[in-house]
Amino acid sequence: MGKKRKILITGGAGFIGSCLAEKLINNPENFVVLVDDLSTGDINKLPNHEKENWRFVKCDVNNYRDIAEVMLANHFDYVFHYAAFVGVKQTQAYPIKVMRDISGIENILGLSKNMGVKRVFFASSSEVYGEPVDLPQNEETTPLNSRIPYAVVKNVGEAFLKSYKKEYDLNYTIFRFFNTYGPKQSVDFVMSRFIALALKNKPITVYGDGLQSRTFCFIDDNVEATVQAFYDDSCINDVLNIGSDIEISILDLARMVIDLTGSSSKLKFMPPLPEGDMRRRFPDISKMKELLNRDLISIENGIKRILEDTRYIIPEN
Repeated sequence: MGKKRKILITGGAGFIGSCLAEKLINNPENFVVLVDDLSTGDINKLPNHEKENWRFVKCDVNNYRDIAEVMLANHFDYVFHYAAFVGVKQTQAYPIKVMRDISGIENILGLSKNMGVKRVFFASSSEVYGEPVDLPQNEETTPLNSRIPYAVVKNVGEAFLKSYKKEYDLNYTIFRFFNTYGPKQSVDFVMSRFIALALKNKPITVYGDGLQSRTFCFIDDNVEATVQAFYDDSCINDVLNIGSDIEISILDLARMVIDLTGSSSKLKFMPPLPEGDMRRRFPDISKMKELLNRDLISIENGIKRILEDTRYIIPEN
C-alpha cells in the first residue's frame, strides 16, 4: 500500500465533524487528525473504534500558534474546516465569539497554502442565503443576503476561499449545510430538541404559527455526499448545497415526532423569534443527488434511526 492520505478535520468533536471522521477512518488508506477546542464540541462524540489511523488533538483553530503546531507536524494533504461556534441560542447571545471564527478561517487558509494542501473543504451554511428570494435556493443564482453574525462569518469564509484560489491557486469545495440531524446532534437544534422533549412527555415549543418550513437532512446523507466529492475529485472550486428537498412545516415535524415516539407531549405556542427564523428554506440539491446516486433518507426513517441508536442519550435538561 502506498502513502496514506493525511486529512485534518477541524471541529472533529462536533456533530458533523465526528460523523465525517468515522466515515474517513473506515478507509485504512486515510490517516485522520481531529482537532477541536471542545467549546461546543464534545469528547464523547469522537470515534470510538480502536483503529490506529486517527488521533485527536485539543486545539483552538482561532489561535494561530495552536493550529500551526498541528499543521507543521503533520503536513496534511486535505483539510475539512468544520470548526465553528454553533448553536442558535449561543451564536445569538455571543456574537463576538462567532466573529472570532474569521481568524480560524484565515489561519487554516494561510497555513494550507504554505504547506501544499491539495484542497480545503469548508462547512458553510444555509444561513448565508438569508431570507429566500428564489426557491429552490440555488448555489449560483440566489443572492446572499444574510445578516446574523453566524451567517456573515460563513459568507466571509466563502469569500476567503475564492480569494485564496484566485491569488494562490489553493483549491476548495464549499458545502452549504441545510438542517442536518442525527443521533449525535446536541439539543440546541430543532429536531434533537423535539425528540428529547417528546421522550420525556414534556411540552414541545413552537415559535409563531409553526408554519415556517424546513428541510431536514439525515447525517448519513450529508457525510456520504461530502465524502463522495472528496474521493471522486469532483466539485473542485465549487459550491454545493447539502440538504434535503423534502419540505415540512415545524408544526408537522412536532406532530410527527410525537407520533413516532408515542409521546403524550402537547404543543406549546410561543411568540415568533425576533430574528433568524426564516419563513422557508428549500435548497436545490441536484449536485448532491448526483454524488449520492440514490434516494435520500426520509424524515420518518431518520427519526426512527435516531430512536434505535444506542448512542442517543436523552439529555438531562
